[in-house]
Amino acid sequence: MPLTEPYDDNLPEGEVDAARAAGGYGRAPGAEPATGPGSGSGDPVADVSEPEPAGPEPEQAGPEPVLPEPVRQRIVALTATVLPGLPADEVPVPLRRVAKFAPNRRARLGAPMIAAQLTADPLFRQRVANRALADAGDLGAAVVDGTAPAAADPVEVAALAYLARPQGWRGLVEASGAAVQAEADSAVVAELVREAEQRATRAEHDRAVARVEAEKLRDELARVREELGQVREEARQLGRALRETQARERRAGELLATERGRATRAAADAEAELRRVRARLAEAEATAGVARASAKEARSVDDARLWLLLETIGQAAVGLRRELALDPVEKLPADFVADAFTGTAAAADAAAATRARDTDDPARLDQLLALPRAHLVVDGYNVTKRGFGEMSLEQQRKRLISGLGGIAAQTGDEVTVVFDGAERIHGLPPAPRGVRVLFSRKGETADELIRRLVRAEPPGRPVVVVSSDREVADGVSRHGAYPLGADSLLRRLARS
Repeated sequence: MPLTEPYDDNLPEGEVDAARAAGGYGRAPGAEPATGPGSGSGDPVADVSEPEPAGPEPEQAGPEPVLPEPVRQRIVALTATVLPGLPADEVPVPLRRVAKFAPNRRARLGAPMIAAQLTADPLFRQRVANRALADAGDLGAAVVDGTAPAAADPVEVAALAYLARPQGWRGLVEASGAAVQAEADSAVVAELVREAEQRATRAEHDRAVARVEAEKLRDELARVREELGQVREEARQLGRALRETQARERRAGELLATERGRATRAAADAEAELRRVRARLAEAEATAGVARASAKEARSVDDARLWLLLETIGQAAVGLRRELALDPVEKLPADFVADAFTGTAAAADAAAATRARDTDDPARLDQLLALPRAHLVVDGYNVTKRGFGEMSLEQQRKRLISGLGGIAAQTGDEVTVVFDGAERIHGLPPAPRGVRVLFSRKGETADELIRRLVRAEPPGRPVVVVSSDREVADGVSRHGAYPLGADSLLRRLARS
């Protein structure tokens, strides 16, 4: 392509305007330069004598050769490198502003103006050539002689030849173009070969992957066929099961219809029976009303008889008390046991065995304490260790005696609490009213003292013994006492 080209569109607007003003924008090869004789610009460059060319060659007529793109770019780069080193009066007017650009912008933005001036101004081209040949050294001298070393870069040789224009420079430019084209072709061929090798490698890899995938697909197909066979077998089994279920459903529907008929008939029978039962119930209620009235009348007669009997017994008791002339007693049987602690107890009457047996019902304790002149005997430590064993013995005794005092005050019954002790503990607080506190003597246990207290009571008097000791409960029950567990008393105390 020709060296001269239009300015780059990326050139700053001010620089393009300057180039246009200088007349160097898009100048055709061979046109008159903007500077020199007859230009009318008054530039002093026209009067300056120029140095002799390094390798002069008569200007050959003819068009500018078409330069390969690398050669054109190298010529512009050499000119842009030399441009700042030239005196200001040797630099064409359009390029004086370009010479002030930064090195990286000079060849890029000033390339159109540089190419135009090199094509249109042989003197400027010769000045650039002199500087470039001097910088090239031996290679520049060889180019001026019209020869080029075999190892030299053809692009560099063509650029220097274009600038210096020695004898046969067109051949050097054409040879450089051929070399550049050969290198480009070689690069294209190498790229094509590389791409072909890559495609062959990829194709081989794709074939290997395809073989592996084919094996996988074959295995998957075999597995799917096997699963399909299993699914078909399951479908056949499910079909048979469905048909059997449908048959059972039909039979169940028939049975349901039959049972519904039976249920309807049974409901009708039940309704008729219900009507009959209601009629009988009405008759029974009428009969019951008559019976209740008769029972009420009979109960009134029985109540009158019972009142008369109790009145007779009461008057007989008063008469017997008057007949025996018994004075009121100051001591109770338990007081004699507490005073004596020894002695033989009277034999218990054989009828005592008919008394109520042991029970842990807390309501039973209230029922027994409600009997007239009841005597409550408590196994002290057996109750306290079960209910509040985390306290000290002294605190246990105080808490139990205080609670028994409340029971004695509420019921008015006689209450005796027995503790194990080798000898009487001194410093005890006074017992509450109605509560007797006893300690067993040395060699005797509280269980024995409790049995002695029970034996001392007359037959017929209600005696309640509270102890969770099985041996104590069995022993007192043989003498006619009512044994109760410790939990019944603890609940009674908690309620109080």
